[in-house]
Amino acid sequence: MGGRSVLLIPARAADLGPDALPADYQRLLTIVRDAAGPVTVRTVGEVLGLPVEVRGKLEPLRAKLNRLADRAWLRKLADGRFTIAF
Repeated sequence: MGGRSVLLIPARAADLGPDALPADYQRLLTIVRDAAGPVTVRTVGEVLGLPVEVRGKLEPLRAKLNRLADRAWLRKLADGRFTIAF
């Protein structure tokens, strides 16, 4: 890439759809979008079949959701739950 960094998770823009994201991030968006309201990391982990009783297993998932929120694909609420941004 000639010394330029490339974001695996691009910032959301008008000309980018969810298909610009890697498959695992697209799945996270789908889970949040299909939920009846804002979701916790634990809820997303349950849908994915992760062992949610082990906090350490949820931290990588929390990082992915935060990354999506930082790049405007999701919205993180003050209580730590996530909702779709669009």
